[in-house]
Amino acid sequence: MATTAGQTTALSLDEQSFADRTIAAHSGQPGALLGILEQIQEHHPNKYLSPEILDYIAEKTDVPLARIYSVVTFFALFNLEPQGDHTICICRGTACHTRGSRNLLERLRLELGLPDQGEEGADKVCVTTSDRRFSMRTVACFGQCALAPVVEVDHNIFGHMNEQTLHRELEHLKGRKA
Repeated sequence: MATTAGQTTALSLDEQSFADRTIAAHSGQPGALLGILEQIQEHHPNKYLSPEILDYIAEKTDVPLARIYSVVTFFALFNLEPQGDHTICICRGTACHTRGSRNLLERLRLELGLPDQGEEGADKVCVTTSDRRFSMRTVACFGQCALAPVVEVDHNIFGHMNEQTLHRELEHLKGRKA
């Protein structure tokens, strides 16, 4: 049980049960913590790791909470805030940057009505719309430089992305439910 802003929150039995099964399935495997965190995050409807679940994982795996936080804050894959139904991730690597990924990021920000992150926030972005329909993220590199600029939409990679195609993909997502 954890206390947040005067409220006591606890994990549901479903969350505990899933975490227990996931931890047991990865027991003794190399890199078990990464697999555990990834599966538990994917299981959550908002695709994130709450402070309560991180405490629970630390307790059940006997891994110090500080180590768990160092893992989830190091890898861009992990989310500490609830995510949208759809995720659009824009590469900010050198090849993508020189081929217009910053313009794609700005176009997406405007279309989603998200606040300007300013110059200092332009290279590391993870923001979700207030209605939780969309999350906009950036990554340092997808490793697909020959396809620059690269954008990932709901785990599908799109190479040679331009503003018109990005707009079309966003309109497609807006037209369907999660």
